[in-house]
Amino acid sequence: MNSRRYREEVYSMEELKDKAPRLFGIPSGVEGLDNLFFKVEIVNGKSIKKPLGGYPYLAVLNITGVADTGKSLMAEQFAVKQASLGYRVLFITVETPREFLVQSLRARAAAMNIPIEKVERNIFIVDAASNAKLREEVDLLLDTMAYAIREFDINSVIIDSITGLYEAKEVLARSIVRRVYNFLKKWHQTGLLVSQKRSASEELTAEAAGGYGVAHIVDGTIVLYKKLIISRYDMQTFNLPIGSVIRLMRIDGCRMTGHDTRTYVFEITDTGLVKIISPLDEYIKRK
Repeated sequence: MNSRRYREEVYSMEELKDKAPRLFGIPSGVEGLDNLFFKVEIVNGKSIKKPLGGYPYLAVLNITGVADTGKSLMAEQFAVKQASLGYRVLFITVETPREFLVQSLRARAAAMNIPIEKVERNIFIVDAASNAKLREEVDLLLDTMAYAIREFDINSVIIDSITGLYEAKEVLARSIVRRVYNFLKKWHQTGLLVSQKRSASEELTAEAAGGYGVAHIVDGTIVLYKKLIISRYDMQTFNLPIGSVIRLMRIDGCRMTGHDTRTYVFEITDTGLVKIISPLDEYIKRK
């Protein structure tokens, strides 16, 4: 009897092969980012890297960084891009009340030259910023998300920010993130979890990324960082004047697919869009 029970918990790869999801990219809406993820295929006996064309389908990714690094912009660009393609997005706003999020999404659509009419019908919002129960009671939030996914045929979920679900109770961070992660997997959702870094230490790693739980549980992490040019060494390295800012990004691991491991320079355009420019070493050589 015990053997039978244990056998139910053990699977062979052959048993699971038809349940594994197909690997392809979900356009991010961020110029220059989609080809930084890739898959490997065997062609004529050789392993060939092929660009994925976006975030891995059904991945749950963490976008993290200190304040004013473009995390929410990337989340909004993803929402607008997916909605414009006809896919439905559930946006859990934990920081910004719903009316102000709508204002921001409209600005992002205009900057991306996407008619707002193509976006409005496909983005659904849960306002946990204005509803303390949704922030503090994980069961209630997950039940609300399940209702939205069922009723509106949701394809992707954004939570901005996951950190807001465990404010002042970081000891529960890992448990809360695990529950959200498992929920998104169960409901077959591609997910973006925005998290706040507590400090700029370990700038381009996921260390101190929103508590003790996010980076170790999710499928991958994108780290954003901004560096203020304040020394002669910085001026010489980046060929930028004192007081200017250089913004850096790297994919700090992704277990579902291959990815470019280099550090990249990005900018936030004057219209409010995150745009990847080039690898840092190439940027410095050009400068």
